Amino acid sequence: MSGSRAPLPAADLARTVVFAAFIAVLGIFPGVYVGTSGIPIVLQNAGPLLAGSLLGARRGAMSVALFLALTALGLPLLSGGRAGIGPFLGPSGGFLLGWILSALVAGLIVARAKRPGLPVLLAANAAGLAADYLIGVPWLGFYTGDLPAAAVQSLTFLPGDVAKVVVVSLIAALLYRALPGQLAGSAKRSA
Repeated sequence: MSGSRAPLPAADLARTVVFAAFIAVLGIFPGVYVGTSGIPIVLQNAGPLLAGSLLGARRGAMSVALFLALTALGLPLLSGGRAGIGPFLGPSGGFLLGWILSALVAGLIVARAKRPGLPVLLAANAAGLAADYLIGVPWLGFYTGDLPAAAVQSLTFLPGDVAKVVVVSLIAALLYRALPGQLAGSAKRSA
């Protein structure tokens, strides 16, 4: 092995499970339904961004996938106690599945940075949010049969989601400062 120490598989598993639980805890805050899209505004979609920013692409995406699998199996982990396969087949299904890509994209961008400061984290989380919309908006368009209307309806979520990107980025930047060398973007890479 080179100069850096690879984390133990058990530590990877623990981080993945803890972040899946964190995303579930964010579901305690109830969703707010605005407009006619049938998709609630939730705090929970900040979890995948934070998972990708702190755990990296692989572990972040795995934590989201674990959370979604538990939800699909019937655990009421989504905001409002939603569970089972229904939420994945409804109007919010694309956004839920987009959470995996969201964590993956944010994690990949943070991993490419030499030093993941606030500007990098803002860019990574904005790209992660865009990745979620990339899946969620077309899904909603397919569900409603009207892609342009789905795109317009999705603008309702944008102000809150932009605020979540800023807050998640600030939290991640603080954690990178508080825990130097211990988070995904801190790992030394060999050339």
